[in-house]
Amino acid sequence: MMTRKNATAVAALIGALFLSTASLAQGPSGEGDASLYDRLGGLAPISVVVSDFLDALIPDPRLNRNPAIDAARKRVPAPYLKYQLTAFMCMATGGPCDYPGRGMRESHAHLDITAQEWDRMVTILEEVLATHDVPERETRELLELIGTTKDAIVTGS
Repeated sequence: MMTRKNATAVAALIGALFLSTASLAQGPSGEGDASLYDRLGGLAPISVVVSDFLDALIPDPRLNRNPAIDAARKRVPAPYLKYQLTAFMCMATGGPCDYPGRGMRESHAHLDITAQEWDRMVTILEEVLATHDVPERETRELLELIGTTKDAIVTGS
């Protein structure tokens, strides 16, 4: 049974959505640490946080003012996006999943994401992580990982 603590840990995984493959290979800081995947509670809590994150992100009016983002939201079914992001988060945090999707630059280039839209996504993620009481260390690690992908994702002006 998934506990609220485990669900909270999953929220931290959402940030990995924006991780590049190179960033994912770095792993958690410090030798002897459990993987971020394990510290977040595994696949079930990760999937809950991903779902909550996307439920908040998809209808966001500030992000959907960007016509390319709005069109993508209408074209890609939410359950499919949740599946892809959950697989990505699982893999990125050291779990056993395989992510079959494209890289971050290729996946986001056509969206013309601006720095302001990036910041809004981070704010939504922080809110979801806080809602799930994700510990400070895991939140910090996820946000740092997300930051490494900003250049690949933010291509708009």
